[in-house]
Amino acid sequence: MMGCEDGPYPADGEGPVREVTLSGFQLAATAVTNAEFEEFASATGHRSEAELFGWSFVFGGFLPEGFPPTRGAAAAPWWRQVFGADWRHPEGPGSGIDGRGDHPVVHVSHNDALAYCSWAGTRLPTEAEWEYAARGGLESMPYPWGEEREPDGTYRMNIWRGSFPDRNTAADGYAGTCPVDAFPPGGFGHFNMTGNVWEWCADFFSAAFHERVPRVDPQGPPSGDSRVLRGGSHLCHESYCLRYRTSARMANTPDSSAGNTGFRVAR
Repeated sequence: MMGCEDGPYPADGEGPVREVTLSGFQLAATAVTNAEFEEFASATGHRSEAELFGWSFVFGGFLPEGFPPTRGAAAAPWWRQVFGADWRHPEGPGSGIDGRGDHPVVHVSHNDALAYCSWAGTRLPTEAEWEYAARGGLESMPYPWGEEREPDGTYRMNIWRGSFPDRNTAADGYAGTCPVDAFPPGGFGHFNMTGNVWEWCADFFSAAFHERVPRVDPQGPPSGDSRVLRGGSHLCHESYCLRYRTSARMANTPDSSAGNTGFRVAR
């Protein structure tokens, strides 16, 4: 049963709930890591779109004190345009990925993800495949482990704790990204399907296309301006982005990148 009838953001198009059937597929247990993406970049010479554009979006709270003023996104001023930010420099010039080889690669666009898949002999999952794996065999539950966000008071994912955007207590152990296999996996063995980083899917985004697609191996519309992202991220907070749920979805243009966006592969 895919989707949610009462999602908090009607424009996201989580509903209606509909029964879908999927052919067999495999989905990676974790998001692609910095180490894996580095192997790909070294083997192919691939330059990410953030590297080609010369900048990417970084959460302002991660910039060091005294960082030069930067332009903010109009609708979300905590996102700062940082020149020199890319997957190798997640917080901009002076930052790096040493010690974060097992963290998810970020600042990768949908196009970068497709390039990696072509090299690795894989593909991006469809939105339906992603949600099936995220649910882990549970039906109509908001989280991969069930109905409660913190069952028995235990943290099960990496999200913003505290008040957004000024105070993150990092009570779950992480102020930024966490290792891709942190926290217990879901019922099908997948780690961090909610929280940590948004994950690109293959589908074009539409908020109202569900009623017109086949219910067997459904895909999004045949074209569009944006692609689907799933799972929420470490920057999601219930006050503005209650999207760290199995049915939640978001859209972004395929050349976009940010410090909370990555992907995992399927076949």
